[in-house]
Amino acid sequence: MRETTPAVEAAPTATAPAAEATPQAESAPVFDPGRRATELAILDALRSVVDPELGMDVVELALIRQIIIGSESSEIKMVLTTPFCPYAGSMVQQVKDEAESVLEHPVKVTLLAERWDPRDAGLTW
Repeated sequence: MRETTPAVEAAPTATAPAAEATPQAESAPVFDPGRRATELAILDALRSVVDPELGMDVVELALIRQIIIGSESSEIKMVLTTPFCPYAGSMVQQVKDEAESVLEHPVKVTLLAERWDPRDAGLTW
C-alpha cells in the first residue's frame, strides 16, 4: 500500500511543469497552415515571372529568399542572377504585381546584396 501512495503523489508533480509549459507553446505557434497556404499561393503566382535571359522562373531559379506576410502590407526579399541584371526593374515590378494579385494589399520587393548561386536553382521551397 505504501508503494501506491507515492506513485499517486508523483503524478501531480509531473503534470505541474507540463501545465506551466503550455502557455509558452501557445504563444509561439510552430506551424500556421493558413500562412503557409498563402505563401504557396504567392510562390505559384511568382512562377509566371521568368528571367528572360535564362528562360526559367524566379522560384525555380531560387531568387526568392523570403516572403514576409503581414495583414496590411507584405515584403518579398529576392536576389538577382547578376548584380547588374538588365531586367531587374521589370522583374521586380512583375514580382510585386503577382504577389499583390494574391494578397490584395501592398507588397514591397527588396533586393538583397547576397550573391545568387546557380547550384540553388531547381530546389523547392
